[in-house]
Amino acid sequence: MAMSTNMHAPNARANLKIPTSTTGSSSDSGTSQDHSPAHDSGPGQLPEEVYNSTLPWWRAAIRAHLLKAVARESPILARMQGHLRSPWLDNYFLYTSALGTHTFFMITLPLLFFFGYGEIGRGLVVVLASGVYFSSFIKDLFCSPRPFAPPVSRLTIGNHHLEYGFISTHSTNSVSIVLFIFSQVHRAYSEDSAISDVAYWISCAVLAIYAISIIFGRLYTGMHSFTDCGVGAALGAAVWAAYVMISDQLEDWLGSGSWSVPLTLVPACLLLVHYLPQPVDDCPCFEDAIAAASMVLGVLSAQWHMPYAGLDERLLDTVMPGGLGEAREWEWKVQWCSLAGAKIGIGILIIFIWRLLAKAVLRVVLPPVFRVLALWFDLPRRRFYTLATDFGDVQNGLHPISRRIDLPGLLEVSGANGDEYARDGVRKRGRNEAVKSTAGPDKAWGRGIRRRWRRAVRDGRGGNTMTWTLFISGIGFLSAEGIPVLFSLMGWGVKPW
Repeated sequence: MAMSTNMHAPNARANLKIPTSTTGSSSDSGTSQDHSPAHDSGPGQLPEEVYNSTLPWWRAAIRAHLLKAVARESPILARMQGHLRSPWLDNYFLYTSALGTHTFFMITLPLLFFFGYGEIGRGLVVVLASGVYFSSFIKDLFCSPRPFAPPVSRLTIGNHHLEYGFISTHSTNSVSIVLFIFSQVHRAYSEDSAISDVAYWISCAVLAIYAISIIFGRLYTGMHSFTDCGVGAALGAAVWAAYVMISDQLEDWLGSGSWSVPLTLVPACLLLVHYLPQPVDDCPCFEDAIAAASMVLGVLSAQWHMPYAGLDERLLDTVMPGGLGEAREWEWKVQWCSLAGAKIGIGILIIFIWRLLAKAVLRVVLPPVFRVLALWFDLPRRRFYTLATDFGDVQNGLHPISRRIDLPGLLEVSGANGDEYARDGVRKRGRNEAVKSTAGPDKAWGRGIRRRWRRAVRDGRGGNTMTWTLFISGIGFLSAEGIPVLFSLMGWGVKPW
């Protein structure tokens, strides 16, 4: 496993310093444009000789084909944006894109466990985390850039533009989640007759709108090409199909209480993290993959621990006061709603306290352990990361709240078309001024490259990979077992009715 410290991903404020440029990209022009990435300092756009000399021949060959697809599709996306873009659609696709991130799901999925939907929660975690892991794996494997800006106008909330383009994790997440939820809705409608015809068709319409909004939104905002989204959607469908085939066997295995469960899950998680490909650029996909694998480890370990520890499963079957039919009375409704709100608030508070304490403690405990291990073992190294033995010497290092659950407030418009949009800069939401680039495009591009290569020295964000694995696994374990059991013991119940 890569015992290293992440030294990249500048914070949101640093995005304001990214120089951007606009060159002749006109929506009504039929002339050909220069679609080279020479004026875009995003990941995947270092000089080609860097990738050819760093990547194995087969990765470089596949990347060359992907680069041709990006060059071919970028002007098409630019023309599409020229015809479709409007302030209302900009806001719609920007904000709905947050609903396709694993950050959003990592915040909302614990609620399923808090309210007794453990099997559905585990399925969603496995499907979502698998998509995030494999899409991050592919991104680092091929180092393919996003659509070139210019000619494309790239709109993004947060720092997703710091990742490679192929494939679209948003598309993978949206398709896998939609298929998973649809299978649950269809089962409730056709087999259990638990929902009406109207509810079923409304659910199907909402799921379709969600998937279309997320996938088409990645094209509209210039964040992904058609190839990125198409392959991402196919991966999402494959992940869901694979889960359907193994879900029953997986649940039986986890419920067996056998030691084969942790003895399989823990090494598998560490190996998945260790064997992630080395990227050429400083890309945060590594952190995404760690978070995905670690969350699965924590959630599945909790399901194994219940029967192993002899905990009465009826603890997770208790019903909240007011949920047994008496909720028609006004006072029971008030009590039920109050308890539901308290469960959400306290559950999330416990998770945040765990994050703070786990990171602080592990940052002190783990470096000496790694220094001792380094006396006998050659610890793995990862590009753009500091060895775990030097972890304690990093200035401004491990933040208690990581960027993976930050709620960023930035809207970046890069290379925008049309006078009604921000040009030549990055606009911070809530302000009217744009930060202009004072350098020419070539100098801005060169500084962007040097900035990415210097991040490893200048920035001390992120955390040791083992720290990430332990504390994110703890979040999964607390969400799936610890917090629901606590609610049951407090008399608050788990299931809503």
